[in-house]
Amino acid sequence: MKYFSTRDSTIKLSFEEIFFKGLASDGGLFLPENFPKLDELELKNFTKLNFQEMSYEIFKMYTGNTFENNDLKNIINKAYKSFRNPKIVDVKECGNISFVQLHHGPTLAFKDIAMQVLGEMYVNLLSKNNKKINLITATSGDTGAAAIDAFKGKKNINIFVLHPHNKISDVQRKLMTTYDAKNVFNIAIEGSFDDCQKIVKELFVDKIFSEKINMSGVNSINWARVIAQIVYYFYIYFKFNPKQNPINVSVPTGNFGDVYAGYVAKKMGLNINSLIVSTNQNNILERCIQNGEYKPEKVTASISPSMDIQVASNFERILFDIADYSSDRVNQLMNNLKNDGFFKLNEDELKILQSNFKSSCCSENETIDIIKEIYSSYNYIIDPHTATAAKPLLNNKNEKNKNFCFETAHPSKFPAAIEKSIKIKPSLPKEFNEINSKKEIFDVLDNSLEKVKSYVLEKV
Repeated sequence: MKYFSTRDSTIKLSFEEIFFKGLASDGGLFLPENFPKLDELELKNFTKLNFQEMSYEIFKMYTGNTFENNDLKNIINKAYKSFRNPKIVDVKECGNISFVQLHHGPTLAFKDIAMQVLGEMYVNLLSKNNKKINLITATSGDTGAAAIDAFKGKKNINIFVLHPHNKISDVQRKLMTTYDAKNVFNIAIEGSFDDCQKIVKELFVDKIFSEKINMSGVNSINWARVIAQIVYYFYIYFKFNPKQNPINVSVPTGNFGDVYAGYVAKKMGLNINSLIVSTNQNNILERCIQNGEYKPEKVTASISPSMDIQVASNFERILFDIADYSSDRVNQLMNNLKNDGFFKLNEDELKILQSNFKSSCCSENETIDIIKEIYSSYNYIIDPHTATAAKPLLNNKNEKNKNFCFETAHPSKFPAAIEKSIKIKPSLPKEFNEINSKKEIFDVLDNSLEKVKSYVLEKV
């Protein structure tokens, strides 16, 4: 399997090369030269597999000979040994909605499912060439903690995490900043998540700097993250859908990686009826799917902070497909965004986008009301991100299709929002009881590319 950039379809790189690069040097995102299409027999075999076995089969399709078979199996088994639920992913049935619990990992969010695998992959590959790398990533709340947990104390790896200062929940921040590991560096940027993400992208395309520090990244733009997310679409379809009916999946969406993985799963042959891009009031993706215009606005702080995003990096991957696989058209659209502040899809492109994705936008008050409704009806607490994705499914009673809603974070990560809604402060799982008494370690920097560069160089 070879990979190319959304902005240059002529390049051919191996999985190992794109794994370490994260982002293409031209600023584009990596895509595989093809998506494996599974036949009926291959799909049927998935019914016999547990989560780890499914992960192995799907990763093998995209990693080729990068890892020995036993090494890949060990990587996956090690990655999931610390999850609190042996199923890794579980489901809670609430009426016509099946909530997909993706938060059983060590930092209470869906990001753990991919990040733990990436951590073990880096260890495996670095041990073969004795390289030292510096990971730099941006987080809107959950990626940072998941990355730090996956890489803390790892040999030959430093990790730098940029988060927007005072714009994530206290629990989200503490899950990042209470690790006392010499290879972990937390940076609070005086700005938004989009500012953090912009700095990281600029560091990647600065060839002199990125090569000097041997830079790599684990943001959702890293293709290995997408592979890991493909797995749980297959898992819920075969393990929690007894009649093997077509499925609807509603996904709380910020950077577009999680829902894009569903698009890939569908291309691989999974019977997905609809993929719903669910947003909070920072609804650039909902607006684009409705009218074809992708125009970032000012980010509004919300009770679902991981979705407070106006530039969804992974959207570029779907642009390549709907633009008839033209890297020239992708370059044109991204240049329009950079120079004019927006781009507009043509009629054919919008039609293809709308044929693959539905969209939904959830206000702050609606989010509060949905948390209350689910708790009142089913005695089940969901976090505010999950609530935004429940909205389009609440009145969808079509019995022909199974409705799944991704539960991307544990409600205890957002106690203020839950308490505002149902007057109950959700408890952290007992493994996290000591987090409030731990010392936090992080540095606050101005929203400045040069200051971040200087900070990183000083630490490495």
